[in-house]
Amino acid sequence: MPIMVVSQIEEPDMVVVLDHTLLRDPDVVSGLRPGGWLVVNCRKSPGQLNVEGKFNIATVDATGICRELGLIVGGLVIVNTAMLGAVLRASGLVDLANLNKPIGDRFSKRAADLNLAAVEKTYKETIIEKTR
Repeated sequence: MPIMVVSQIEEPDMVVVLDHTLLRDPDVVSGLRPGGWLVVNCRKSPGQLNVEGKFNIATVDATGICRELGLIVGGLVIVNTAMLGAVLRASGLVDLANLNKPIGDRFSKRAADLNLAAVEKTYKETIIEKTR
């Protein structure tokens, strides 16, 4: 069932950052629950981010992966689907194989194959750092 409530989330269990420059704003992680997850698209390791909090951190260079695979539309590297790999690696919410059908249903065969390759690669390359 789709989520139908549209509202502010003040105490998230996970924050996913597609553009690491957003971490300059401390509000990005404000309210993130202790033991929660910060998942960031960047080239740095979790320890290099210099963010404060009692939460777990996962990083992956989804931009580099998507650029390498050719996931570029109108000159922009598209990382949103690829970041699902990092989210799954960090959270363990569902098995990676569970994405095959929804991504296959959403995209053309070629685009689905590219997106699934990006998800799998980000999953494998995600660096995890548990709560300090």
